[in-house]
Amino acid sequence: MSSPATAFSSAHRLYVKSLYRRCLKNALDWTVRRDIWRGQAMQIRAEFEANRNVSDPRALAEILQKAEANLADMKHPDPCIAPTAPGGTKWERNLPPSMAPLYDHEAHNAAH
Repeated sequence: MSSPATAFSSAHRLYVKSLYRRCLKNALDWTVRRDIWRGQAMQIRAEFEANRNVSDPRALAEILQKAEANLADMKHPDPCIAPTAPGGTKWERNLPPSMAPLYDHEAHNAAH
C-alpha cells in the first residue's frame, strides 16, 4: 500500500507547485505591500494544505479545476514584471552586437 505522499506522479507534484506559485505571484500583483501579502500567502497555503491528503483522483481534479478557475478570475490585468524579465521594460535593451559579419564577402566574391 502506498502512502498519500507517493500516490501521485512527480508531474502532478510539479503541477501543484506551479499552481501554488502562480497563486502567490497573482496575490502579490494585487497587494504590493509584503506585510499584507504575507497574510494572503498564509491563507493560500492553508487552502493547499487542507487538500493535501485528498487521494481520490476525481475529487482532486475538481479541486484543481476550481483553483485554476479562481486563478483565472483573479488574474491581474497589469501584473508586475521584473524589468529584465521577458516582457519587462528593459528586456533585450542594449544587446551586445552580433559577432557574425554583416555581409558575407566570401559568397559575394565567389559569385563574381
